[in-house]
Amino acid sequence: MTKTIDVKGDVVDDQTAMFYQWFDMACVNPSNIAGALANGDPNEDVELNVASGGGDVFAASEIYTMLRQYAGKVVVNIQGLAASAASVISMAGDTVNISPAAQIMIHQASLQTYGNKDDLNHSADVLDGIDESIAATYEAKTGMAQSDLLKLMSDETWLTAQDAVDKGFADNIMFVDEKQAVVTNAVSPIPSKAAVNKLMNLISKTQPVDNSGDKTPENKPENSKSELKNKLALLYGRKDKENK
Repeated sequence: MTKTIDVKGDVVDDQTAMFYQWFDMACVNPSNIAGALANGDPNEDVELNVASGGGDVFAASEIYTMLRQYAGKVVVNIQGLAASAASVISMAGDTVNISPAAQIMIHQASLQTYGNKDDLNHSADVLDGIDESIAATYEAKTGMAQSDLLKLMSDETWLTAQDAVDKGFADNIMFVDEKQAVVTNAVSPIPSKAAVNKLMNLISKTQPVDNSGDKTPENKPENSKSELKNKLALLYGRKDKENK
């Protein structure tokens, strides 16, 4: 069995969720996610369907932490827009799938503030720390340098499905037919559609990129034995625990 959880509408704290629920407005909040995770077998897999413009940073952080601590496997399906705080939640997936029509948007945190110059300077420092915390979730998923991620956030970056896979925010683009039978007339075996899909996603994720995000395949390093081992493990559906 698999638990299916929707992350749809604004991401809000538990108190604000009561306002949304009163008006029958869609939202996602920490208590609802905690309840869904606790329901049934605590070790069964979770499928998280995401289509949200984001919301409260700390509510998203709480949800992200719960998902990362969950004992079972978490698969995230980005169905539409995963923006801002919703993109942080999406990074909690052991596997992140993205629809070819979906996008991920990342940007800097913001707040409403008032006061004198010292108050405003303090708010700026607080926002710097929050941005670094958000970037840390992206770094854990993508392996990119935090400085590069902070630049992407400063630029308010919109990632297509292919961009998301190339930069490591997602693992797979959805709807590739991995179950399609391979009809052959040959004396040697032909790779399955699942193996081809895994290899193409692996190539996208391992190609070197410069700071602007442009691929530079001409600078691609030679494969080491460890890299080859990982590739073979991915092709045959196994994880190389030694190199995780």
